[in-house]
Amino acid sequence: MENCSESKPSVMVTNDDGIDAPGLRSLVRVLVSSNLFNVLVCAPDSEKSAVSHCVSWQHPLSVKKVDISGATAFAVSGTPADSTSIGLSKVLFPFVPDLVVSGINKGSNCGYHIVYSGTVAGAREAFFNGVPSVSLSYEWIAGKSKDDDFVLAAEACMPIITAISTEIKNNTYPQNCFLNIDVPADVANCKGYRLTKQGKTIFKMGWRHIVSEAQGGRMLSTMTMDSSASKEASVEESTLSTEQEHLIFQREVRGTQMDEGDNDYSFLRQGYITVTPLGALSPPPMDGVEFFEGWLPGVH
Repeated sequence: MENCSESKPSVMVTNDDGIDAPGLRSLVRVLVSSNLFNVLVCAPDSEKSAVSHCVSWQHPLSVKKVDISGATAFAVSGTPADSTSIGLSKVLFPFVPDLVVSGINKGSNCGYHIVYSGTVAGAREAFFNGVPSVSLSYEWIAGKSKDDDFVLAAEACMPIITAISTEIKNNTYPQNCFLNIDVPADVANCKGYRLTKQGKTIFKMGWRHIVSEAQGGRMLSTMTMDSSASKEASVEESTLSTEQEHLIFQREVRGTQMDEGDNDYSFLRQGYITVTPLGALSPPPMDGVEFFEGWLPGVH
């Protein structure tokens, strides 16, 4: 461990829902109250859901210190990957944290959604930098889930976090992967932990023409629409004028493509806390490789 100034192991928390999000605040509160960790926070200053592993390149980052009880915290103007990167750089904290935990995300991150997820990217960026990391997501159900459920989700994941910390201390934690953890909506009655693999479940998306941005509403990180946003302005449907310069379209969910095998989303739906090891590489299926082995030599 590089954190020699503290007797406790250090955990840095980031996310993609923003530093004020209930999921992050609940996780930090549980970590601090355990009295087991030196808790750091370095997270986006606003919601950055579904930005994947986007990084800021052309513009500098703005960083502001934030008051979070029991933790040393900074809000970053960039993405989750930016937040992790600058948090590990020693320009904000005098040491590299022992573990990075990204979350708790409002909505599950399974299957192909892992590719889109800023929460997973926050953990992946730590993995790129050789720091053990975990991404945490809670299966939020609109109209049923409550902010207090994030506390239950954090408490349910604490044994994993403390066990990882022990392995890091003993220099036995693997360096070739990081973990993506999804907690079921009914966390109080979950069936326990289940080691899984990434599946292929994905929301099928489409586009709907709208007259104004106010009409479109706002897509939440749970892949549902914020209906209150669209009610703020009453805009009647109209035919586009040829004089208008821009066409406006709103992304919308049109269905779900399910993967029913033994995978992350399948076990999450069964009530398990799914634990999925991830890497940075995406090896293709062998039949795809075999096709191109025969195909490429014939291309002239």
